[in-house]
Amino acid sequence: MAHFRGEKRIEYKGRTDLVTDVDLLVEERMIALLQKEYPSFGIITEESEEIAGDSPYTWVIDPIDGTRNFARGIPHFSVALALTQGDEVLLGIVYDPLREEFFWAEKGGGAFLNNSPISVSKKTSLEASLIGFDMGYDAERGQEVLDVASALWPGVQSVRVMGSATLGLAYAACGRLDLYLHLSLSPWDLASGILLINEAGGKISETDGKPVSIRSKRVIATSQAIYEEFMRRTRGRA
Repeated sequence: MAHFRGEKRIEYKGRTDLVTDVDLLVEERMIALLQKEYPSFGIITEESEEIAGDSPYTWVIDPIDGTRNFARGIPHFSVALALTQGDEVLLGIVYDPLREEFFWAEKGGGAFLNNSPISVSKKTSLEASLIGFDMGYDAERGQEVLDVASALWPGVQSVRVMGSATLGLAYAACGRLDLYLHLSLSPWDLASGILLINEAGGKISETDGKPVSIRSKRVIATSQAIYEEFMRRTRGRA
């Protein structure tokens, strides 16, 4: 937070994919803390090579999700951390430091925002729904998302481009968004959200209906009630 409104060093990993010196600093400190406390656990993180462990457990880190927002001074970004055993997510955390909102879930223990239980949207139709999505860094996948949004419009209340997949999934878990869609995710974007959505009583799957894993790319997260309608209306598009 000390760096948010100050100067940042920005480098580009691709045409639209950037990283700041703050991403690297946060990641370095998170890795150091986790390795000190859990030296045998593996670590998967956005900005570094995967660290193999001697344990069945792996930490999945996104030091800043919404880096472009962070770099441009847009107050919508988060830090995400998940603990997995194989492909099973046991703990999911998304923290928004600006709003001091701590989304977390433990497998079988429910989902929470700070200390209050959360649940997915109670809306029962797309027509009454607010849809969130992100375009990612793949131009083709980004165009696909825009095509889906265009196909749904005006049959939804409104749409939002979030700029942070982890917050998009967390917002779907607490009902701020009625549905969230992304077509080019990475494990650090997705792992915490899988557990948040499931523990909040929602439905999360790949866009073709297959079960989701932390390695999934194309994901829809919503309530059970809206899921089937979305799949019918977007069949062949998402």
